[in-house]
Amino acid sequence: MVDRFNRVQLLRTIGFGLGLAFVVLRLLFIFRAPAWLTYGLFYLLSEQQLVFFPMAFWVLANDMFDVSQGKRLFPLLGSMGFVGSLIGIGIAAISPALFQRAAINPEEILMVNILIYLLLYLAIAQGLQRVKLRQVRRKAESMQETLSEGWKFVQDVPVFRYLTIAILGIIVCETAIEYHFLTVSENTFTDTTSFQVFFSLFTLARIVIYMIVQAVITQRIIQNIGLKNTFLIQPISSLLGSLSMMALTGLGGGITGIMFQKLPQYTIDETARKSLQGFVPEERRGRVSLFMDSYLVSIGIIAGALLTAMSVLIGRSLNYSAYFYIYLSIAAIAAMAAIWSILKMRSVYDNSLFNWRLKRRQRGKSVLDKIDF
Repeated sequence: MVDRFNRVQLLRTIGFGLGLAFVVLRLLFIFRAPAWLTYGLFYLLSEQQLVFFPMAFWVLANDMFDVSQGKRLFPLLGSMGFVGSLIGIGIAAISPALFQRAAINPEEILMVNILIYLLLYLAIAQGLQRVKLRQVRRKAESMQETLSEGWKFVQDVPVFRYLTIAILGIIVCETAIEYHFLTVSENTFTDTTSFQVFFSLFTLARIVIYMIVQAVITQRIIQNIGLKNTFLIQPISSLLGSLSMMALTGLGGGITGIMFQKLPQYTIDETARKSLQGFVPEERRGRVSLFMDSYLVSIGIIAGALLTAMSVLIGRSLNYSAYFYIYLSIAAIAAMAAIWSILKMRSVYDNSLFNWRLKRRQRGKSVLDKIDF
């Protein structure tokens, strides 16, 4: 779908659709619909808005900016996302007390989401109306053909093929590391209140660190060591994260390991992947982005969850209390596989840029001049 429609119109439509969906959800609360329906829809919307809107946004950003511009601007755009997370956490933290004092139903918090999407719709409609994107030829395709084209592109371009393997390894490692972090955290903070306080403060601190790294450090790293070398940072950090958890079995090791894994993943590595996707031609970019950022991640999470669950079950069946060494060893192996894959990617990086599937148009005037600020 992303490759079939004008990107600006698609982003505007997604924003409007999500806002309308939250209006429907608010009406369901007003008319006292069954809890399974209202909260099920609430969970679904919360998850899907984190998939479709960012995907359409980054595809549009890659259409508007070339790779060199993306290296400079994408870290800034990414840091704004963390600013939004901080604002959201702040609203969620203070709204219960304010609503209780003003005798307002908690469901009214949905009006904030509705207002945000309304403002986004107006901002996109007004601010991007002058942006002219290159018109690409679009032919009618079934969903299966669309997904097959995205997979075929990844297979045919070596740099994306090896990156796919690395992403799978990194996500498998992330799943095991995150499970271990949550396990040691729950074992340390046995009552619900203390665990919630710790997890909330840790999440807040982590987002602040993400924002600082994304705004200050990411761009400099990519410029100084080059885009292809930047991809080595994440798998090496994932390996260090799993090894640190094996060496330090308590909460300190859990925090160290999760920070090794998450900090570069959601700052440097994510920006590098978005920049690399700028090489993909417009007519294929949406499906390639969907495959790499959604389907591939889902496959990695499922594989990581199954391997972690098997490790726990095997360890418990053998009365082996230190079974966490099993899934952390699997995480380390997955990280090493990702390192190998990135090293292979680096060896074919330059030749892959000459692949016929990566032929791009020459850009003239900067699209920055076409945006109304």
